[in-house]
Amino acid sequence: MSRPVMEGTAAPDKPGFEAGEESLDADAAAHADAGEARPVGSMLRLTAATFFENKLAIAGLVIFILLVLFSFVGPHLYVTNQITVNPVNSNYPPSSAHLLGTDGEGFDVLGRLMVAGQSSIEIGLAAGLCAAIFGTIYGAVSAVAGGAVDAVMMRLVDALYSLPTLFLLILLSAIFSPNLPLMIAVLGFISWLGPARLVRGEALSLRTREYVQAVRVAGGSQRRIVLRHIVPNAIGTIVVNTSFLIADAILALAALSYLGLGLPNTTPTWGGMLSNGTTVIFDGYWWQLYPAGIAIVLTVVAFNFIGDALRDSLDVRLQRR
Repeated sequence: MSRPVMEGTAAPDKPGFEAGEESLDADAAAHADAGEARPVGSMLRLTAATFFENKLAIAGLVIFILLVLFSFVGPHLYVTNQITVNPVNSNYPPSSAHLLGTDGEGFDVLGRLMVAGQSSIEIGLAAGLCAAIFGTIYGAVSAVAGGAVDAVMMRLVDALYSLPTLFLLILLSAIFSPNLPLMIAVLGFISWLGPARLVRGEALSLRTREYVQAVRVAGGSQRRIVLRHIVPNAIGTIVVNTSFLIADAILALAALSYLGLGLPNTTPTWGGMLSNGTTVIFDGYWWQLYPAGIAIVLTVVAFNFIGDALRDSLDVRLQRR
């Protein structure tokens, strides 16, 4: 039996609600056309839903979280001495006392792998983020300035691009005494060129949009255009590229350490462990080589999976409707 509607009260009108939702969608579309961000909540939910539909993205995220826990929480659970050299325990095979054996200096390989992961992940993340931030600002400023300023700034990028990356790494590492802040600066210095070119290309397209022209006519400064309109609208490209920059920085650090130009032995890295392991691999000490190599491969693959998924999830053509 239907319940009567009392006078003076409005019955819920479903078409009215639908019309309201359509008006909200229209407003969001209008904001997007005006160069303003869509409602953050809905955009984040849509991006996250598309991201987590990708099984490789979930695998990459799980691998990265496990590596972070392994490197930063593991040393507190599996306590070893990574300071004092103990030649008596050198080159022990894996056992219950040393799960991955010991290296030539008597250090527990599993414990050293955990400590080395801290510096490798920290340097990779810091160098990738620094390169992305500097390259983004450089490329956006170059595109917005235009003219002779743009030409000079991009010719500098082209000149640096013409130099071999490995040569620059070796040169800078040989000139300066290696330490953690310096390695971040060196790896960031060789990595910012890519995002600078990428963001410049995006900014050249964005600067012709109506909302940017409106800011110019209203007397808005170049700084406001770059920070409030160009960079936020290129954030998808920047985020995806940053994930790949982090993976590249970890690989570059491993290459430098393998060549003996990385951090000193007092600050272990996965690349340094890999370099030390290659000197004794023919003696049958496989446990000194493979664990570090597997850790590097897993980290790089994880960031590549995450980067690919971010690219898909931030592409509106591939998002769920």
